[in-house]
Amino acid sequence: MKRGRPIQSDIRQNIIDILGYIGKGYGYEIFKIYVGVFPKCTIEVVYYHMKKGVTLDEFKIYKVKQEKGDYSWGPIVEKTYYSLGSKAAPRKNKRVEEYLKKAKKQKS
Repeated sequence: MKRGRPIQSDIRQNIIDILGYIGKGYGYEIFKIYVGVFPKCTIEVVYYHMKKGVTLDEFKIYKVKQEKGDYSWGPIVEKTYYSLGSKAAPRKNKRVEEYLKKAKKQKS
């Protein structure tokens, strides 16, 4: 029997499902979708699982971009964009699909 914590995670699988629909996105964008669809969790947990997913090749860092703006911590923010890695297995998740359709209608 294996020892230690299991590698798979429901939270990381939910993030994979989200990225399966949106293609690529930065951390806070993924977090906002996550809490809109799934049970509440902290942003730190989502960031932890995205970082862990990069080490497991479930996610890959698409690009790191610096954007200027008026933020409480200063004039520049660094956004890390993620996409699916080679070991990701996105599922068709109706809740994510419906949430994204609803959000798209509200933007229009």
